[in-house]
Amino acid sequence: MLKLNDIGAPKGANRPKKRRGRGPGSGTGKTGGRGHKGQKARSGGGVPPWFEGGQMPLNRRLPKRGFTNIFRKEYQLVNLDQLEEKFAAGTKIDSLALADAGLIKHAERPVKLLGRGAVEKSLQIEVTRASKAAVKAVEAAGGSVIVTVTLSGKA
Repeated sequence: MLKLNDIGAPKGANRPKKRRGRGPGSGTGKTGGRGHKGQKARSGGGVPPWFEGGQMPLNRRLPKRGFTNIFRKEYQLVNLDQLEEKFAAGTKIDSLALADAGLIKHAERPVKLLGRGAVEKSLQIEVTRASKAAVKAVEAAGGSVIVTVTLSGKA
């Protein structure tokens, strides 16, 4: 029976590699198909693929758009369903508790509470920011959300 691993390449499909610079009888002796002199004839010679012969390169001709805001605040996001599975009812949750539970990586960075999922436990949550839906859901379950604002402007 014929199997895929038994199928070989058709006759004449694979040829031996050209051995360049091996004398005049090989057909590619002396200069080895590189011609005479010049940058492309040298060892390690040639131009990079993006080089355009000295013309202004494409990446410098195209217009640049947008900018990077150096004052951007990056929040660590936590959802209600994550709190529901990690914490018991009546727990006071702050950034240190979230870091210990493995929900955020850095306790000192700002945290934002988002409303994905449902919460049935009464939790006391202290975060830098919280969405309206998240606050509503926590308060409906008998908990509270305290949104802390830092005066340093880093929150």
